[in-house]
Amino acid sequence: MKKFLDGYRTFRADYYTKHQAMLQELMAKGQSAKAMMISCADSRIDPSLKFGAAPGDFFMVRNVANMVPPYQADGAYHGTSAALEFAVLGLKVENIIVMGHAKCGGIGALIRNADTTPTDFIGSWMKMLEPARDRALAVAGNASADHIQRLVEQEAVKESLKNLMSFPWIKERVASGTLKLHGWYFDLADGALHIMDGQGAFKPAEV
Repeated sequence: MKKFLDGYRTFRADYYTKHQAMLQELMAKGQSAKAMMISCADSRIDPSLKFGAAPGDFFMVRNVANMVPPYQADGAYHGTSAALEFAVLGLKVENIIVMGHAKCGGIGALIRNADTTPTDFIGSWMKMLEPARDRALAVAGNASADHIQRLVEQEAVKESLKNLMSFPWIKERVASGTLKLHGWYFDLADGALHIMDGQGAFKPAEV
C-alpha cells in the first residue's frame, strides 16, 4: 500500500498541481466523453497509458476478458449493460471500442476448460465466449497453443461486437451513422495494436 500512497503524493505534487484548473473544470461541467472503451480488468492493461488519454476522454468499462454480454432487459444486475446504456443514451458517445489483449487469463482458462474448481461467477461469465472459442478452434488446425489463444482472443472481440448489436438503441444508432463500433487487439509484449477491418481481420495500426 505504501507504493500506492507514495504515488498519490506524487500525483498531488506534480500532475494535479499542473492540471488543477482543467480537472476542476471537468468536475464542474460533468463528463462529455465521445468514446467508450470496454477493456479487460487484467492488471497489466492500462488503456489510458497506451493511448495518451486525458481525464474525460474515455468512458471506461473494465471486466474479465473485455466482454459485452447480449442484451437482456430482465431486471437482473447487469453492470456492463448499464454502463453501455448510460454511455449511449446519456453521454451520447460516438464510438465504442472493444479492446482485447494478448495472454488474457480468462480466455486461457476457457481454452483449457479450467472448470474443475466451482466458481460463483467467473464460470458462467466465461461461458458467453464459448462460441468464440469454438470458431477459433475450428480453423486453428495444428497451430501452436500461443497462436490458438490469440485466435480465441480476437474472436472474443468479435463476439462482443456482435453482442453490442443486440442492444436495440445501439443497433439503431449504428444504422443511422451516429455511433461506430471498433474492435482493437493489443499485445503488451511488443507494444503492437491491431485494428479489426471490415472483413473481420486484425491489421497492425500505423505507427
